Amino acid sequence: MGELFARHRGTLEAAVATTTRRTYWSPYPELPSGKIYGETAKDEAAAAFARLCGTLFPLDQESSGEPVGEEVSPWTGQALGIRYPRGEVAHLAAAAERARVAWGKASVEIRVGIALEILARLNRDSFLIANAVQHTTGQSFAMAFQAGGPHAQDRGLEAVALAYAEMIRFPARARWEKALGKATPIVLDKEWRLVPRGIGLVIGCATFPTWNGYPGLFASLVSGNAVIVKPHPMAVLPLALTVRTARRVLEEEGFDPNVVQLAADTGVQPITKRLAAHSAIGIVDFTGSPAFGGWLRETLRDKLLFTEEAGTNPVVIQGVRDLAAACGNLAFSLSLYSGQMCTAPQNIFVPAAGIPTEKGRIGFEGIGEALAGAIDELLADSARAAAVLGTIQNPATLERIATARGLGRVMRDSAPLPNAAPARTATPLLVALEADNEPAYCSEWFGPIAFLIRCQDAEDALSRAARTAKSRGAITAALWATDEAFIAHAADTFADAGAPLSVNLEGPIYVNQAAAFSDFHVTGANPAGNATFVDPAFVAGRFRLCGIRRLGAG
Repeated sequence: MGELFARHRGTLEAAVATTTRRTYWSPYPELPSGKIYGETAKDEAAAAFARLCGTLFPLDQESSGEPVGEEVSPWTGQALGIRYPRGEVAHLAAAAERARVAWGKASVEIRVGIALEILARLNRDSFLIANAVQHTTGQSFAMAFQAGGPHAQDRGLEAVALAYAEMIRFPARARWEKALGKATPIVLDKEWRLVPRGIGLVIGCATFPTWNGYPGLFASLVSGNAVIVKPHPMAVLPLALTVRTARRVLEEEGFDPNVVQLAADTGVQPITKRLAAHSAIGIVDFTGSPAFGGWLRETLRDKLLFTEEAGTNPVVIQGVRDLAAACGNLAFSLSLYSGQMCTAPQNIFVPAAGIPTEKGRIGFEGIGEALAGAIDELLADSARAAAVLGTIQNPATLERIATARGLGRVMRDSAPLPNAAPARTATPLLVALEADNEPAYCSEWFGPIAFLIRCQDAEDALSRAARTAKSRGAITAALWATDEAFIAHAADTFADAGAPLSVNLEGPIYVNQAAAFSDFHVTGANPAGNATFVDPAFVAGRFRLCGIRRLGAG
């Protein structure tokens, strides 16, 4: 069965059970506490990160040509100076082809045990991964620790649990007997083997490289496929650390470490298209822009493709029980990691005549002022502002903010945090638009950009929000309402649009957040993506069942 499987069996069984209950559970503590991870873990990780900077990343993987590396910390503005083995398409594919043979023949239990051991070691190294995520994505340290570490590990474990459940759904062997009256019955001994789909390619993103990368990586790995990990050139280190850990465990267990490889490239000389189109690649997991996602969909017609792309993420406000609580919750969602989350709200649809509140009816202008004021209050303390906003990962986002200013009337302007330099920062921009200005808001504006959209009434607001979600994509939707009939109607409408709905959120739970083992991240039911983290469809196609029949002995 395998020693690692036995060691981690309790975790696996709890994970499988929780995927059916959809309740809260995690084996990986999300608090960066020395009492949990070791009193010296934080300092040791900071020192380890510092030692990596300016060096050739220690990865026992063959490569050709000069090493590559162009990561720059959005916090310091300084290049990390870490160089990685240059990815070469033919070599990566050939090495994966050789490594996948023995890996694909290994038992389910051995593969699952190895995946669980990799996750356990990644969890042990959560402080180091947090440093890597912070200084490549620009997240605050606390967010980098949680989202880049334990929460990403949760998503990886969830993929392992779902894949394991699918792989053991049917028996490996059975005796089949068919009676033929007085004649001798037909007896067949049947066996079914799990056949891996092919080499998996995980295309990483620049903002959440581990959280978005782990589901595909671990789903393909436990299904018996070799995996090539192609990180974004500006966020290589978090996935390089992941690949290094995976290779070490694989080698310790007697497998070719090339079952998992890193494919580092540069923005000037990318290899992603050539890798994705290579005949050896059978599975592609992608997180990124609709433009590249569209190319993948059009080009990779003979491969299994899973995408998470972009969303317009609507908010409808019909009425609120507590205006300050609702605006405070929405302000935090707009500000968290400077809106650089695929789940961040963007389009806020509001009736022109305003909404009912506990203070009476508040007009459209009043709602905008209340929301702008809530953002200002949230970010008034500089330390809290830095922790909530993090930094801007890509300078192109600042250009996008400048463009968005010209789309309508600025209700709250974006600006750098005072005294934050050299960190690249920007507070949320809030722009008022008329509902008929659809070209302005019917596409994703990635970053701290939100639109307050004046609609005829609540029904018009809901109709427009759902229509943009269905036609342009939405990963999340939010509603604040006091009319229960309207809430029920909105739930039906957004479900039809394939947009998961959060209703009347207040306090420390936000529309941005998606919990492993409970929330299905992306429905695959609108243009925001074709896959879900994590459901049976995300894992089952990564392997096939091949039968062998023999006449049974009498």
